[in-house]
Amino acid sequence: MKISEAGVVTLREREGCKLTAYQDSVGVWTIGVGHTAAAGEPVPCAGMTITQEQADALYDDDLDAYEATVNDYIEPVMTQNQFDAFVSICFNIGQTAFAESTFVEKFNEGDLEGCADAILWWNKPPEIIPRRQGEYVQFLGGYIARVSGLGP
Repeated sequence: MKISEAGVVTLREREGCKLTAYQDSVGVWTIGVGHTAAAGEPVPCAGMTITQEQADALYDDDLDAYEATVNDYIEPVMTQNQFDAFVSICFNIGQTAFAESTFVEKFNEGDLEGCADAILWWNKPPEIIPRRQGEYVQFLGGYIARVSGLGP
């Protein structure tokens, strides 16, 4: 599966896009649309800048990698919203954490309610909670519109 256009836009809004490298709330160097060293080259560092075109290309490449991880570790057929939510979560927590998560285990066992609940367990740091709630709703079949000024 591939992430939908709505999933691409929603994830981009969740991540934001910064053309100068910065440290996120837990100190991880990040650039573009949530690109970190965990996603591969280039490795963001202090003083690094990129163009919008480079940020868009990195985002596309990163999406390909996270889509592949979701496709590799999720066994049952998914709805598009479930897939989009999984890609968003994987993008945020990383491929290893995604693969080893309880929500993946629950989904693969056919426990959709347990999977949805387990998504919300990924609630650290506290500022990630609104994102996780959005992914929870997205997984269940909908999208929450982001209102500027009301959240991360």
